[in-house]
Amino acid sequence: MISLLKNGRIYDPAHSKNGVVEDIYIRDGRIVSKPSNGEKIDQTFDLSGKVVMAGAIDMHSHIGGGKVNIARMMLPEFQDQYQRQYQQAQEIKGLSEPEAHICTPHCSHHATPSTTDTGFRYIEMGYTAAFEPAISPVNARQAHLEMGDTPMIDKGGYAMLGNDDYFLRMLAGNKEQKAINDYVAWILHATQAIGIKVVNPGGINAFKFNQRRLDLDENNVHYQVTPREILQSLSRAVHDLGIAKPLHVHCNNLGAAGNFATTLDTMSASSGLPMHLTHIQFHSYGTEGDKKFSSAAAQIAEALNKNKHISADVGQILFGQTVTASGDAMMQHLNAKHANPKKSVIMDIECDAGCGVLPFKYRDQNYVNALQWAIGLELFLSVEDPWRIFLTTDHPNGAPFTSYPHLIRLLMDKTFRNDAFEKLNLDAQAMSNLSSLDREYSLYEIAIMTRAGAAKLIGLNDRGHLGTGAAADITVYTDQPDREAMFSKPDYVFKNGELVVKNGSVVKVVWGVTHTAKPAFDMGVEKDLKEYFDRYQTMQLDNFKISDDEISDDGRGRVVVHQSNKG
Repeated sequence: MISLLKNGRIYDPAHSKNGVVEDIYIRDGRIVSKPSNGEKIDQTFDLSGKVVMAGAIDMHSHIGGGKVNIARMMLPEFQDQYQRQYQQAQEIKGLSEPEAHICTPHCSHHATPSTTDTGFRYIEMGYTAAFEPAISPVNARQAHLEMGDTPMIDKGGYAMLGNDDYFLRMLAGNKEQKAINDYVAWILHATQAIGIKVVNPGGINAFKFNQRRLDLDENNVHYQVTPREILQSLSRAVHDLGIAKPLHVHCNNLGAAGNFATTLDTMSASSGLPMHLTHIQFHSYGTEGDKKFSSAAAQIAEALNKNKHISADVGQILFGQTVTASGDAMMQHLNAKHANPKKSVIMDIECDAGCGVLPFKYRDQNYVNALQWAIGLELFLSVEDPWRIFLTTDHPNGAPFTSYPHLIRLLMDKTFRNDAFEKLNLDAQAMSNLSSLDREYSLYEIAIMTRAGAAKLIGLNDRGHLGTGAAADITVYTDQPDREAMFSKPDYVFKNGELVVKNGSVVKVVWGVTHTAKPAFDMGVEKDLKEYFDRYQTMQLDNFKISDDEISDDGRGRVVVHQSNKG
């Protein structure tokens, strides 16, 4: 079957198309060139005057794994509305398995939605893929089970290393880089991940030995290795293995006043190799002013503009109730006193990683919260290259992902942004230069940040663009002056060529794929790993590894392996 999307205004930065009026043809889930005159067009969508982009990609969103499920369980008060609507959904007729459990398009919008709700909310905004950025290897199976139960969108994840006991033993024992590379590759295979993440390098482990802070060149008290050494080793491994996605770095000293200095130092720690700094808003704080907490967004943006090998996502905070769920147990332990409601979970996971979950409410009249909001926007507006800065809220840490349309309006509408700024805590206003930043993002730049740039960063060669051969993940909007309204409710969303959303509501349930990377490595690495597992772990080595069948055997998904860039 051939579908024609006719006369749409195409925003496809991967092919330098900025509002070009063109037709798009779809066959067998892919975008194809114009068929010959003799071929029948089975269905036509007249998109005259409408904005057409590739499906959006969220490159950093906590949608699966232990901490997300803990957040769901610890906030039952936010689940009541969803449960009522879930019951209503059971009464919907005409849905066969596995769609029968799917909720209506009117499910709740709280910070930790169910797997089903997550998929629905994303696709209804025009997002066709989301990536879990913090998969603890020992907990990877649960993460994949949750992501596998998330309909509508493609998924993938980044495996956490850098605080696990085995890696730190290798580094402390001066193992050759080749051995570390083999271990990193083995982790990617075992966890079915597409990238590597490091959270507070060495700091989560140091917390177990009563260190409360760890600077970039400070030794972990037990292993006598520094965060810089960890970053250098993992950056090298990712590069040598040909993994498209650069090392995903949650810097040391998140949330601490003065941490911008650590962030600047971190940029040099990869020795010129590509590195991605995540939720950088939380790492852009100075110590100026009476309150000893200030914006260092200008310094961070200047450094990003100069260091072309560094990319970043912002982790914008937005006001209201959310829940913070992080692998940074050290920082979450410190923040537990600020929890709202007053509850928290701080835990270690098999000497593999940490986890901290606590609810939080951001307030516009709170000095720190208001300045955090301004800092994020200062970063967005001051980083010059939209291919190296990405739209995230670190869902749910800064705000739920459902707030993306609001964030887009803040970036595209200076008047709207300044009006919001004037309602903030007055002391925070005095410490920010936000109102002096005149930049307004264009539709083309939004398409870079949320589509083309994200696909390029992760290595999704057939996603994020509208060229021939691309997966037909396509979002169609009515161009509206109110960008929040525009990006909240697409006219159409196509997933692999199928119409799945019409007028902002799901009309067909589909299941996405799981994106992975599986670089070559020496299987001999398993000899030492087996000895380690037998001595220290509660899980056997063979049970640690996740097979393709575990992701695809229910017929709702499949594994897509992305080729190594090596050689």
